[in-house]
Amino acid sequence: MKTIRLTMAQALVKFLDNQYVEFDGKQQKFVKGIFTVFGHGNVLGLGQALEQDAGDLVVHQGRNEQGMAHAAMGYAKQNHRRQIYACTSSVGPGAANMVTAAATATANRIPVLFLPGDTYATRQPDPVLQQVEHFHDFSITTNDAFKAVSKYWDRVNRPEQLMTAMINAMRVLTDPADTGAVTIALPQDVQGEAYDYPVDFFKKRVHRIERRPATKEMIKDAVELIKTKKKPMLVCGGGVRYSEAAEAFRLFAEKFNIPFGETQAGKSAIVWDHELNLGGMGTTGNLAANIIAQQADLIIGVGTRYTDFTTASKWLFQNPDVDFININVAEFDAYKLDAVKVVADAKAALEVLTEELEKIGYKSAYTTEINEAREKWAAELDRLFNAKYTGEGFVPEVAGHIDHVLEEFGKQTGSYLTQTRVLGILDEILDKDAIVVGSSGSLPGDMQRVWRAKESNTYHMEYGYSCMGYEVNAALGVKMARPEQEVYAMVGDGSYMMLHSELPTSIQERQKINIILFDNMSFGCINNLQMGHGMGSFGTEFRYRNPETGMLDGGLVPIDFAKNAEAYGCKTYTVKTEEELRAAVEDAKKQTVSTLIDVKVLPKTMTHGYESWWNVGIAETAQKESILKASEEVMKERDRARRY
Repeated sequence: MKTIRLTMAQALVKFLDNQYVEFDGKQQKFVKGIFTVFGHGNVLGLGQALEQDAGDLVVHQGRNEQGMAHAAMGYAKQNHRRQIYACTSSVGPGAANMVTAAATATANRIPVLFLPGDTYATRQPDPVLQQVEHFHDFSITTNDAFKAVSKYWDRVNRPEQLMTAMINAMRVLTDPADTGAVTIALPQDVQGEAYDYPVDFFKKRVHRIERRPATKEMIKDAVELIKTKKKPMLVCGGGVRYSEAAEAFRLFAEKFNIPFGETQAGKSAIVWDHELNLGGMGTTGNLAANIIAQQADLIIGVGTRYTDFTTASKWLFQNPDVDFININVAEFDAYKLDAVKVVADAKAALEVLTEELEKIGYKSAYTTEINEAREKWAAELDRLFNAKYTGEGFVPEVAGHIDHVLEEFGKQTGSYLTQTRVLGILDEILDKDAIVVGSSGSLPGDMQRVWRAKESNTYHMEYGYSCMGYEVNAALGVKMARPEQEVYAMVGDGSYMMLHSELPTSIQERQKINIILFDNMSFGCINNLQMGHGMGSFGTEFRYRNPETGMLDGGLVPIDFAKNAEAYGCKTYTVKTEEELRAAVEDAKKQTVSTLIDVKVLPKTMTHGYESWWNVGIAETAQKESILKASEEVMKERDRARRY
């Protein structure tokens, strides 16, 4: 057997550089590169290997371990999971910082390879710097925290273990049904240990992503159910995009006159103005999709995980005769909601199902219902996009909570812009092929309801984990995946402050991203949740501590976010009027460096509701009558929701 003597880290780099994927006959490199934050746990091992010979791998310098991993996830998600980045950190806090990002990747089924440094396999210097000691088990390190959030986890305690570890890592990373975070923990001494590796280990490996076909029995079961139903509805999930099944999905909907709602991951698979596209559905859905969903007698979920926001906590589908068909490459998801299961690739299954339904001449029984629902939402959307502050007597979208704050906010900031009006202007003036990125706060709800995707694959929302801080950092990854398109991170002030570490990295890499920051001086989404369920405004507005009360109920805390981003080298703008917003966006389009537009928006002017519900944990006993009343309402709605 021909061998080559390399350190474990050198072998790892050489292996990663020779991995390819094939999808629909097209081959491409699978691992584009590696994001790094070097420390004593990886710089002399993996760092040395990358300095010596990185091959075609592109090495990026991250600023925060979680942030750079969000960028890696954004890159893989925008590339429909066909190409990934690896992320390496030092031991201890560097590794722990990546755990949140690993959870985000796994929750969303997005492949990211995590390579955290680890303590010494020899244990000679225990406790090494940054090591957490466990008195009862010396084998446990910080990296064991990745086990709960990884689809595959391994620790390479001997250099020869790298071979089975990495082959299995590739197995999971390239599996459309079981992908997510893969963690390979790398003890810092083992990274530098040499071994005579078989040369064959470094050969070009092509991982073929197969389109799993549905069995005849699965298709037969689905057809038998569909032909008994008059008002079916499709759910366009993220799997439609990852399978690149949008055309098959569209043809299926058109041939059988079946309307469809969009999940956060599925949105923009098909453009907004298609006559059967009802838009976002569920808890953060709009009027059209939720009206039809409540009446539908069959739900055909395509590539969806049926999160609680998609199903409104299993409350949305109110027709007593409703049944479900799940088309999903993951058997786990196909089993949800006690559905008829079609375990298959979305495109492959839809094409066969289309042929079989054509044979029996199937057509839904919808007449005017779809257009009527769309027209209702169109009128409401027009109202939202043109909602302007009118002074005394103005009623915000989320009314009756802290209405008095609007005037206080306006006087302090000089801005009376409403959030929905700002979104309406952005919808009008951003380029049609611009990609919008989001994740947390009130903006995912607003965006799923009101954003009109004018070209496919231009809506990038992480809402499986709804991780605050994803937006800015993932926007860098999205830009790296689509350098020819403008990328806009839609982010609230709370999420921006949580994490925006890779904004300086975008400057360093000359990868221009645009941050549109909605500053309402609060965690506005959670303020809505607490006050909508009987609580007061407690710990969610950004206010000074009041020396008289000892509480956080003093004046609003102003922050100049434009100055913050300017310090990094961004071109920045502060926006308080519609005219300033339009001018800022147009000027930002001309820039070659990253930009930040700090938009001051009135609290409580985001979208709210629309024939939906969300099951939340709530106190069953409390001193406030308003909480008890809200608890009763929650219990009543729970009785209307499916149990499983």
